[in-house]
Amino acid sequence: MDNPYNTSSILVLNRFNLPSEAVFPAFLFATLSYMIICFCNLILILTIVLNKSLHQPMYLILLNLPINDLIGATALFPQVIKEILTGSRTMQYSACVAQAFFIHIYAGGAVFILTAMAYDRYIAICCPLKYNMVMTNAHLMRIITFVWISNIILVAVLFGLLLRLPRCRSELTHPYCDNPSLLSLVCANTTINNIYGLFIVALTQVIANGMILYTYLQILFACFRSKRSDTKAKALQTCATHLIVFLLLECLGLFTIISYRIRDISPHLRRFIGVSTLIFPPTLNPIIYGLKTKEIREKGVHFFRNKILPS
Repeated sequence: MDNPYNTSSILVLNRFNLPSEAVFPAFLFATLSYMIICFCNLILILTIVLNKSLHQPMYLILLNLPINDLIGATALFPQVIKEILTGSRTMQYSACVAQAFFIHIYAGGAVFILTAMAYDRYIAICCPLKYNMVMTNAHLMRIITFVWISNIILVAVLFGLLLRLPRCRSELTHPYCDNPSLLSLVCANTTINNIYGLFIVALTQVIANGMILYTYLQILFACFRSKRSDTKAKALQTCATHLIVFLLLECLGLFTIISYRIRDISPHLRRFIGVSTLIFPPTLNPIIYGLKTKEIREKGVHFFRNKILPS
């Protein structure tokens, strides 16, 4: 009796289908994008790590954001560059699962890290006298550990539920591997997977949006009550920077989720929206924080001049 399930470890890629004249521009764009993301995020990481004056809770939590952005970009770009350069139309299933796992770690990590940053700003602005007592090194390590461990556990369960199911298809059309695209290869009942996937999206969104909404309302009230204009301006600038990054991530993530639910959407638009989530936030986050945060901007310029371009 024939086995109806596809047990092959090789997946067939039908994602880009670039004409020959578009191969070099696509390769150039992908390579430059990855180099820019790596350069900008590494500069931000080194600026924070090598400057003791930035070893404060706000910046140490922020340090996790470029690390997370590098995880997401590295999960995507090397495979895309290899596929464009070699014209390869196949991918190991295990490599696809690994790529999907780290892309979901990136997506969840970004939400958790930005939420932790909002909590830190809330304590700093609304309870300034208690800030040093609350945001101790031990408490800071608990926050960072909770962010990563909870994110890893949620994603690990998601993929544990996925890997138990048999496959009967092997063609991928999405520009990168993720849970929905891998579920499309499954020929069994995916109700549990769908419920759990929606559950963790709803859970993270309720926690993140609820906490950020609450903290920002409290911060706005505290700023309007403050009589010091310089303190008010600095607080609002810091929060505006954080809010820009959060809204960028949320909008792109929401569009990506919606694109999976709308069957009639153009596959090219779906691919563009999906890739945008892994290109724009990792590129813009270090630039936004570098330009908008005075301390990082000054230390970053000093580091660039003295360490990278010494006279």
